Amino acid sequence: MDYVEHRMAHEAAKQPSSSALITPLNLILLSLLLYTLYKTLFSSSSSSSYPTLPRGPPPTVFRTYTPRTLLPFNGTTNTTTSSSSPGDASAPPPVYFAVRGRVFDVSRGRNFYGPGGPYANFAGRDASRGLACGSFDEDMLTEDLDGPLDDLADLGPDEMEALRGWEERFLEKYDVVGRLVSVGVYNDEQKKQQQQQQPVLSSE
Repeated sequence: MDYVEHRMAHEAAKQPSSSALITPLNLILLSLLLYTLYKTLFSSSSSSSYPTLPRGPPPTVFRTYTPRTLLPFNGTTNTTTSSSSPGDASAPPPVYFAVRGRVFDVSRGRNFYGPGGPYANFAGRDASRGLACGSFDEDMLTEDLDGPLDDLADLGPDEMEALRGWEERFLEKYDVVGRLVSVGVYNDEQKKQQQQQQPVLSSE
């Protein structure tokens, strides 16, 4: 037993040799470290050598539209929105339309909903009745932009089912960027908001 304890103490007291540090793993790690330092210090300093990710779309702000404020988003008018900044002249104008009170950004489907597309008359408008009836006629659009919204009360169950199908398709493919309300509802909401923001005067 004394021999084993003596041998263990002798091995523990030995100084680590330099050959113990030179192992294949340590050599690989050292070479990786040197390569990284070389690339960091001596590679070209231009940022073009690094891959860049494409710029994502700017954030979309959810807002409330009236038929009149939605009208400019027909793909022909250059508006200042989340999808086209005023300094970016190369960005095509956005295309929005509403279905049952939801405003969709259908700019990705510009070939269908933008200028010259088969659904172009819905751009910047409430498309609910036209989609429900399967008609692209102008008389399917609300004429009085300052009046109440079309409540679709006279549509039958088949037309409402068709409209729900369209709405589901748009929810899968496009972003909802706002809601559509009548001018009267919008004005009422603005008045309530202003009243809530006014400080309450205490009667003393």
